Amino acid sequence: QVRLEESGGGLVQPGGSLALSCKQSGTLFSLNFMGWYRQAPGKQRVLVARITSGGTTIYADSVKGRFTISRDTAKNTMYLQMNSLQPEDTAVHFCYAVTRVVVSGTPYEDEYWGQGTQVTVSS
Repeated sequence: QVRLEESGGGLVQPGGSLALSCKQSGTLFSLNFMGWYRQAPGKQRVLVARITSGGTTIYADSVKGRFTISRDTAKNTMYLQMNSLQPEDTAVHFCYAVTRVVVSGTPYEDEYWGQGTQVTVSS
């Protein structure tokens, strides 16, 4: 059974940094990509960053140049380095993974989510 567990959230002042980790237990067969979403109070969950199994990354415009996503496959861990944090970055941050297999020409995808970790940026 696959499980994703985030860590590293907390309270930081504006301009500060935090590093989130997402530890994977179990095996993700046919991994397509992993990434981070976040959800602020009263708002929808939105994509922060994503990394494919081949290492290609994409970022939300709001975090480009400030956040860096990476993976250490040997440690089964994904990271999100967050720099120059601002109050608008305050949210619960979730890691997720998507697997994809194609059977007889039909794609099948599964999603896996962590429980989330709170990031609060405030002075």
